[in-house]
Amino acid sequence: GRDGKLYVAFGDGGGGGDPGENAQNVSKNLLGKVVRIAPRAGGGYSEPADNPYVGLPGRDEIFAYGLRNPYRFSFDRATGDLTIGDVGEQEVEEIDFVPVAEGKRRPRGGVNFGWDVFEGSRPYEGGSAPGHLPPVLERPRSTGSCSIIGGYVIRDPSLGRLRGAYVYGDLCASGLRVARLRSGGAEGDRALGPKVSSLVSFGEDGRGRVHAISLEGGVFRLAPR
Repeated sequence: GRDGKLYVAFGDGGGGGDPGENAQNVSKNLLGKVVRIAPRAGGGYSEPADNPYVGLPGRDEIFAYGLRNPYRFSFDRATGDLTIGDVGEQEVEEIDFVPVAEGKRRPRGGVNFGWDVFEGSRPYEGGSAPGHLPPVLERPRSTGSCSIIGGYVIRDPSLGRLRGAYVYGDLCASGLRVARLRSGGAEGDRALGPKVSSLVSFGEDGRGRVHAISLEGGVFRLAPR
């Protein structure tokens, strides 16, 4: 992140419906979580003192929780906002968005993304999810989506009107999509253009140019027409 710390996202451990009840438990393990650590030059790491559970019940490494299968996350290179693509269980794919905390160089910590109490914004298992932050964008499985792939907020100066939009995709749908994200929602979600067969990931280079990556071996850069 822009704060110089290492962020790592883990899925809930699998098994369907989080049978181990990992994602909502901040004391048990790091599954279903985003962790934030400070690697040491000689090996190992320390937990930053401003992580949300330092000094409280819960693992000190945890920065956010309530994820099922975070499939690619990124930071906006201009703002530091955090965006996560989280693959759904049965009904819906989701994009989660956490803006930078006021006066900080990092997103707000302690966020609960809701799984497995919620799948997207829909009740799944029931119960309570303290501090739940609903997704800003959802793609129902009925649209042909099956495994969302998180991307990047576009900051490439050559892409003009797309600057500031978030590009993402889906393993089954193959096509790229863009939307403008904000706290509480998203605007202008639409297909972007050419499909990328077997899309699996995105990357961003040092100049802010976004690339789409295919399992078939291709790497494709988003470029102006």
